[in-house]
Amino acid sequence: MVFSSLLFLFRFLPAVLLCYYLVPRPLRNFVLFLFSMIFYAWGEPVYILLMIVSILVSYAGGIAVDAMKRADRPAAARNVLILSLAASLSLLAFFKYADFVIGTANALTGAGLDLLNLALPIGISFYTFQTMSYTIDVYRGDAQVQKNLISYGAYVVMFPQLIAGPIVRYKTIDEELRSRHESTEEFALGAQRFLIGLGKKVLLANTAGELWETVSAMTVTDMPVLTAWLGLVAYTMQIYFDFSAYSDMAIGLGHMFGFSFPENFNYPYVSKSITEFWRRWHISLSTWFREYVYIPLGGNRVSTRRHIMNLMIVWLLTGIWHGASWNYVLWGLYYGVLLVIEKYILGSRLKRLPSLLQHLYCMLFVMLGWNLFVFGNLPESVTYLRALFGGYGAGFLNTETIYLISNNLVLLICLILGCTRLPKKLGDLFCVRFASNNVIMAAARTVLLAGIFLLSVAWLVDASYNPFLYFRF
Repeated sequence: MVFSSLLFLFRFLPAVLLCYYLVPRPLRNFVLFLFSMIFYAWGEPVYILLMIVSILVSYAGGIAVDAMKRADRPAAARNVLILSLAASLSLLAFFKYADFVIGTANALTGAGLDLLNLALPIGISFYTFQTMSYTIDVYRGDAQVQKNLISYGAYVVMFPQLIAGPIVRYKTIDEELRSRHESTEEFALGAQRFLIGLGKKVLLANTAGELWETVSAMTVTDMPVLTAWLGLVAYTMQIYFDFSAYSDMAIGLGHMFGFSFPENFNYPYVSKSITEFWRRWHISLSTWFREYVYIPLGGNRVSTRRHIMNLMIVWLLTGIWHGASWNYVLWGLYYGVLLVIEKYILGSRLKRLPSLLQHLYCMLFVMLGWNLFVFGNLPESVTYLRALFGGYGAGFLNTETIYLISNNLVLLICLILGCTRLPKKLGDLFCVRFASNNVIMAAARTVLLAGIFLLSVAWLVDASYNPFLYFRF
């Protein structure tokens, strides 16, 4: 079940909201837990047991760590923490990477071992990192131990951010799990954020994705340069609007239930460097790695050689986190190398370039990174990369290129403008202009949100293409 589905919009969400606000406040975590388990089981009934095991392992680990700390046994607390983290990572490694390891071993040795062909549990990378953050936060003293199993289970399996984030560290919502105060204002804010995310997903991400599907279905060796770049631009926009829309909807749903989830995107495509890009893209993942890997390794408070090593370790793990494929490993290392180059070679030279050149530099390397990211294997990425730079002699454009551009010109303009601050600035100007007229403000907001909702629903009624790209991670 995805947020941008008629089933979710007209059945699941109304049902959970109705039950949530009808029951007494002490039972609301239970309602969230119950409906979240139903939400997860809808798509992955077999792996509901794996989810329960993950909850129980990390819940018991938190209690044991807290008990050891209270008994003034730091070594025992550390050992329990390591054991709990190892158990969580073992589950992730087995279900996500077992076939990758077997396939690599077969390729290197010719062993011919049978693949396990395990289906990837939806959202396992996200909820594993959340369970790990809980035990680490308890060990560090950054969060109180949660002794209510239902409340802890609600944190791990909470459906708004279960499938594709943002990754919510336990200490972020520790207090809200124990006591939160929902309000009509916060609910309205959440509904508005959800509808904006729905529009981004359905009207922008899906249409960009259809353009990418059209281009990627063509014979790459016959593809003109401009067609190849048009396809890559379409995917670049699709993955941003798809993932940021999901985060918008998740954050909006969080507000509707009284939670404040962290922001996950901050206009990453306006960045002028790769360093800036990763401060703006998938912020919750970058924050997780900084808090729990980069800083414990010493961060940048070490020698140059060690700092470079720390960066490469973090980005190797970032690539592996995204998927069980050498493409993802190389994608992570690709960004690690770029960040090291910016830090130690380009330095201030990059900042001295004209603003437009800085931006073009950043987007060029981001898009080349997406070329590595989108394909399932390295040969496909290399093949498409050659097409991007005219490696097959197919020319710069053809009549099909012109047809695709002319048919999608309005879409491309909307996508490019939509990933900048311009829409927000225009909205802010409108709010300032009519700040004293509540009637106009309310009417404009209602018309806008109702229009987004109706257009999205109309699109979904006939849609056959409605993926969420980050479900596979």
